[in-house]
Parts: sequence; structure tokens; C-alpha cells
Amino acid sequence: MEENKQEIIDEKDETQNEEPEQTVVEETDELEQLRQEKEEVNNRLLRLQADYDNFRRRTQKEKEADRKYRSQSLVEELIPALDNFERALQVEVEGDAAQNFASGMKMVYDQFKAALEKEGVEEIPAKGEEFDPHMHQAIMQVEDENYESNIVVEELQKGYRLKDRVIRPSMVKVNQ
Repeated sequence: MEENKQEIIDEKDETQNEEPEQTVVEETDELEQLRQEKEEVNNRLLRLQADYDNFRRRTQKEKEADRKYRSQSLVEELIPALDNFERALQVEVEGDAAQNFASGMKMVYDQFKAALEKEGVEEIPAKGEEFDPHMHQAIMQVEDENYESNIVVEELQKGYRLKDRVIRPSMVKVNQ
């Protein structure tokens, strides 16, 4: 019986010796797995923060563009009225009453134009400038010895831009 007890004790010692090694290996594997999960979570967090920063910057740019060009649709509607004012002011008038009326129209035109300029609307320079397809729309080509090649000879309709955006290109005649 003593021998049996000794065998049982020896077997227990052997299994106990194996268990700590196995436990250490399992714990090491578990620890490595937890490290990988932590790394994945950190990477996801960093990507999420970068996505949020990009979203915030993009919406900020969109807001700035909206503020910058908020009056674009109004300007597009008012430019034809400005053209009509200019045509009306080109008519020769006779008599004091007509002269007074024309000077009143000129004051209204100047005030109208100043309000548009305050919003950032400006005329696109054309006559004597080099033709720029982004700013000018060529309607005709002419040959004029007084001008160099690819220079705007005449402006048929004024062009306008709002800050740095072209609202309507100038319609022009270009020298060949």
C-alpha cells in the first residue's frame, strides 16, 4: 500500500509539473491575443479620430464657401437689370425734365452698382486684355492691325465675377 501511495504522489508531482508549463503557455498566448486586440482598438480609434478631423475640416470649408458665395443666385438675377440700366443711360435725352430723370436714374444705377461691389461683384476687364477662355466668351474673331494676336478688341457684353468665381463671362471680339 505504501508503494501505491508513493506512485500516486509521484503521478501528482508529474501532472503538477506539467500544468504550470501549460498554464504559462496559455497565459502567454492569451496575453499576446489581448495585445493584438488592444492594438486593433487603438488603430480603429486613430482612424476614427482622423475621419472626424477630416469631416470637421470639410464642413468648415463648405461653410466658408457658402458664406463667401451666399449672394451668387441674387447676383445672377440682378446682372440683367444692371445691363438694362446701362442701356437706358446710353439714350440721349433732351429737355430739363428728361435730364433730371436721367440724372436720377444715374444715381440709382451708381447706388445699385456700389451695393453689388460691396458684396464682392466686379466687372471682368476685357478690352485690350489678352483673351482668357475662363473669363471671356469669344463671339467673333476679327483682324485688326492695331491689336496683337489673341487680344480682346471689343466687349459686346460685360462679364462679372463674384469674388474669384465667374458669374458671367464677357462676350468679346478677339483679334486673330
